[in-house]
Amino acid sequence: MENNATDMTITVTNDQGKKYISLVQDPAFISAIQGLQSFVYDNTADIDMAYDWVCDQAECSSFVADGPAWDLFYDMWDTTQNLDD
Repeated sequence: MENNATDMTITVTNDQGKKYISLVQDPAFISAIQGLQSFVYDNTADIDMAYDWVCDQAECSSFVADGPAWDLFYDMWDTTQNLDD
C-alpha cells in the first residue's frame, strides 16, 4: 500500500491499484478524533468501543484499511492509555 501526500490531500493506493482519499481529509472524522480522549475517559472505553464510536461519529462503516486514518486513531487512543500510568 502506498501513501502520497500532495497539495494537502492524502491519497492511498491499495494492493489492487485503486486510489482513494483518506478519511483524515474528512472534517467529521477529524472532529471524532478530537473528541476521542474525552469519550475514552468518560466511558472507560477499550479500543473496540473507541473504534466503533469514531465510526459512528464520522458516519463511516470502517477505516481500518485507511492507513493514515488508522494511525491517527491509534495514536490518539494510545495517549489515553499512557495517562493512567
